Amino acid sequence: MITRSPLSPPVHVVVAPDKFKGSLTAAEVAARVAAGLRAGFGHVLPGAGPAALRVDEVPVADGGEGTVAAAAAAGWRTAERTVAGPTGEPVRATWARAPGGGAALVELAQASGLDRLPGGVPAPLAAGSRGTGELVRAALDDGAREVVLAVGGSACTDGGAGLLAALGARLLDADGRELPDGGGALARLRRVDLDGLDPRVRAVRWTLAADVDNPLLGPRGAAAVFAPQKGADPAQVAQLEAGLERLADALSAAGAPDARAVPGAGAAGGTGLVALGLLGARRRPGAQVVLELVGFDGRAAGADLVLTGEGSFDEQSLGGKAPVGVARAAAALGAPVVLLSGRRLLGEQRWRAAGFADARALTDLEPDPARCVALAGPLLEELARGVGAELAAAVAR
Repeated sequence: MITRSPLSPPVHVVVAPDKFKGSLTAAEVAARVAAGLRAGFGHVLPGAGPAALRVDEVPVADGGEGTVAAAAAAGWRTAERTVAGPTGEPVRATWARAPGGGAALVELAQASGLDRLPGGVPAPLAAGSRGTGELVRAALDDGAREVVLAVGGSACTDGGAGLLAALGARLLDADGRELPDGGGALARLRRVDLDGLDPRVRAVRWTLAADVDNPLLGPRGAAAVFAPQKGADPAQVAQLEAGLERLADALSAAGAPDARAVPGAGAAGGTGLVALGLLGARRRPGAQVVLELVGFDGRAAGADLVLTGEGSFDEQSLGGKAPVGVARAAAALGAPVVLLSGRRLLGEQRWRAAGFADARALTDLEPDPARCVALAGPLLEELARGVGAELAAAVAR
């Protein structure tokens, strides 16, 4: 049984999923699950009426792709801007502003993410974070007094150099020429000039929404751990590592706090170095930040059941992905949580230890992964229909 029995209507269910990458956005997942819940509930209790089941759709994210979309679904105002993509080509990117408040949300993946690479071709040496800095500048121009920088899904290993350059800093070689963007260029860095840095960056409060606690350098650093995932070969990893060290040295020489060993400095290809050092950001888990900005606790208070999910529930999920964040938050509210995923690669002992009362996957219905991707919407509705039927049966007892 996924929830207590008997239940008294109205039954309150919160649907708080992340995206199913490659198939559905978080909002689309929530809508499909909600439709399935209502269908299953109504099939068992056809006379109950729509008021007997209250479904609250709360799309979430973990600080990577989809974070701005989750904020928008929760009522944040969004704005678009043309900025530099990871390899310099212009892209349209979206940032968000809190309703009636001074907080802005900048999602690095919108401008500098892997999904923004032209043709999806990795560019481990050339990719940079300039576009993210341009989004930050747009937020400052709009009067933001707090900036939440969500940094999952980056394509770059430039230590936040591009972000700095977009905000007025100058990264110079031995001849005093400004460096091009990209982590590969940092091998020629001699000096960072902070005289032109936008003064507003020191006046706002910064939050770094990042799950990783990796330092900047070394075997757990940004280059060694993450650059291979962005297409870097061993020689390029070594080049990027040396460039990040030069950047940390140059920033320290320019008077910035030395954050290279601070947990999280290696986040987003080393963007955490600038955020945690020069900008003085506070690092917080991405999923936790998103749950707060969408008002999860208020919307899930008193819920009889919470449904969450993501495309693949695996070992990485336990490191701070959105469904585990939802499970923890729901446990604090006393609500059981059911996981709906595309595939489930962890056994029952593991997912129960993570806080889930039950776990169901599209592969329980369709063993072909390719068909699960293609038919994710209908399969999700079918999974949720079963949950809705169980809720209705608990009401009927």
